[in-house]
Amino acid sequence: ICDALIIIESGKKGGSLITAELANSYNKDVFAIPGRTIDHKSEGCNYLIQHNKASLITNAADLMQLMNWKLQHKKKRTQQKQLFIELTADERKLVELLQSRGNCSIDELFLKACISSSSMAAALLSLEMQGVITSLPGKIYRMD
Repeated sequence: ICDALIIIESGKKGGSLITAELANSYNKDVFAIPGRTIDHKSEGCNYLIQHNKASLITNAADLMQLMNWKLQHKKKRTQQKQLFIELTADERKLVELLQSRGNCSIDELFLKACISSSSMAAALLSLEMQGVITSLPGKIYRMD
């Protein structure tokens, strides 16, 4: 069984709410990424956060802090960085935008990338976990 459940997007009656209830009943950590209040696909996440059934996270650093995960600092050794990271189509769009524009707000990325908010949230989290991008205060992202 997993250490935690992360809900990126869910409607008010989405199956993710049932999964969140089950995870809570097993005393597993439940996290949700908030969405726009006018978006029906965000009602489930916003509900879980509002009723203290999930902790709010907005980036990978939040997750690491809430889970008490620490980065392991290994001895530095000369190793070539991975040159070709396999990226999804959505991740590629976000990387190309950040490469061409530099630092970008999450709103600007959303408008320019033309992908759903849930796909964008998943792609940003994945890119941050892979060390490709960094989340800055104010929901700003930059390439590493």
